[in-house]
Amino acid sequence: MTQVATRSTASGPGRLLVAVYGILALAATARGAYQVALKLDEAPVAYLLSLASGIVYVVATIALAKDWRALAWWAVGIEMAGVLTVGVLSLTVVDDFPDETVWSAFGQGYGYVPVILPFLGLLWLWRTGRPATRTGRPATTA
Repeated sequence: MTQVATRSTASGPGRLLVAVYGILALAATARGAYQVALKLDEAPVAYLLSLASGIVYVVATIALAKDWRALAWWAVGIEMAGVLTVGVLSLTVVDDFPDETVWSAFGQGYGYVPVILPFLGLLWLWRTGRPATRTGRPATTA
């Protein structure tokens, strides 16, 4: 049976990852909450997606900070699916997105951080929890 060598998701470079997630969580949630509270009738799909993305970032931030791996995999996976799906749809079905969301055009309004972050998050989760070799050391990739 393969052992799993884990390292906290909030250690080392994971601290920076958690910080970036936290900043994006704050920005996306604040933006989405403002849009839903005051402008929902203008672009309901876009604004609800912004709020949903903010909630996903909050969950991902907490899960990574607390090393709640299963929840972190789920949240970052949802984030990746969301940013890729909304990114494509916002560029191809323009009429359905009269205003931008956090994930529109793959996060263009946020310097493309939303499209890069889930790849880094999944990579970090994989690197900190990959199977160990028989010696008990983490397996290395060539």
